[in-house]
Amino acid sequence: MNLNNALTKLTAFFNKLLKLLLPLVAVSLLLGIILGPNTPFVGDVYKNVTDVLNMLGEDGLLVLVSLLIILIFLRKD
Repeated sequence: MNLNNALTKLTAFFNKLLKLLLPLVAVSLLLGIILGPNTPFVGDVYKNVTDVLNMLGEDGLLVLVSLLIILIFLRKD
């Protein structure tokens, strides 16, 4: 019973953290596209995302489908 309560609180905390960080990352990516990758903080987020996408290489369609599935899952809240 106590473990269930702790897991519920932990899950609620991570949900609140996710709701805070997702818009921050989205705005950082948008500003990175508009202002360029040399902008402080914003450029670092932009470079990290582009590095991850470059690592995935030719599997771009698979990544796009995966991101859509994740976004649909997150929108259920």
